[in-house]
Amino acid sequence: MAKITAAEVNNLRKTTGAGMMDCKKALVEADGNSEKAIEILRKKGQKVAAKRADRESSEGAAITKTNDDNTTGVAIVLGCETDFVGKNEDFVDLANKIAEIALNCNSKEELLNSQIGELTVSEKLIEQTGVIGEKLEVNAFEKVNAPFVGSYIHAGNKIASIVGLSANIQGSDVAAKDVSMQVAAMNPIALDENGVDSVVIEKEIEIAKDQLRSEGKPESMLDNIAKGKLKRFFKDNTLVNQDFIKDSKQSVKNYVSSYHQDLCVVEFKRVALG
Repeated sequence: MAKITAAEVNNLRKTTGAGMMDCKKALVEADGNSEKAIEILRKKGQKVAAKRADRESSEGAAITKTNDDNTTGVAIVLGCETDFVGKNEDFVDLANKIAEIALNCNSKEELLNSQIGELTVSEKLIEQTGVIGEKLEVNAFEKVNAPFVGSYIHAGNKIASIVGLSANIQGSDVAAKDVSMQVAAMNPIALDENGVDSVVIEKEIEIAKDQLRSEGKPESMLDNIAKGKLKRFFKDNTLVNQDFIKDSKQSVKNYVSSYHQDLCVVEFKRVALG
C-alpha cells in the first residue's frame, strides 16, 4: 500500500473541493494515484446525484455578473437543498465561477456544456454533489445585452436582477443599479404595457368586470371602468410605469430620463430562489 502524504491529500482537495477524509480514502483506494482518486470521487458524485435526483433544490445562491464594458449581464441561480449549504463560502464561490462562465453563453444548455477546469459545468455539479452531499443544479439562467447593463443582488443572494439601458452615459451605472434594485423588490411582469401577455390582460379585464358586477354597476359602464382599472394594473406591474421605490413621486421611466431625456430601460431580468 502506497504511503499517502498530507501534501497529496491537500492537492487532491484543492483539485476537487472534496473533504480531507474523502480525499484520503480515495487516494488509499487508488493506491496513491491522484488521477484514479479523482475518478473515484467523481463516481461517488454520480452515485450521490442519482440517489438525490428527486430532491428539491429550492435553496442556493442568486448571482449576477457583467462583462468589463457593461454591455452584457447574466443572472443565474445555483440551487441546492438547504439554506446551510446555500450560505457556504465554497458554494457561493462556485456559483460566482459558474456565473463568470455564463457571460460567454447564450442558454442554460450551453452553460452546462461549458468547461470549468477539466470538467463541464454539468460534470462539476455532479462532482460537487458527491462532495457536499446535496443535489446541485443551475435553476435559472438569464442574459441581457444592451449599451449599458447594471445589476443588483439582494442581501443573502436570494434575488438577483439585471437591467439594460439604452446608452452608456454619465450616471448610467447608478441608474442601472437603482432600477435593478426596483426589479428585485417589485418583481414587475413586463417592461411596459406592450410587453404584457394578451391572456393576462384579458384575465385582468374579466376580474375587473366581475368585481364591478358584484358592486351593482350597470353592464353599459363595465368596459370603460375596467379600462381604467387596467391602467392601474399596468402602473403597478410594469417596470417603467411603477412608482420609483426611492422616490414615489416619480415613475421609473421619469427617474431614468432625469439622467438624460433619451435614456430609457430596454430590458430586464430577475431570478430568485425557490
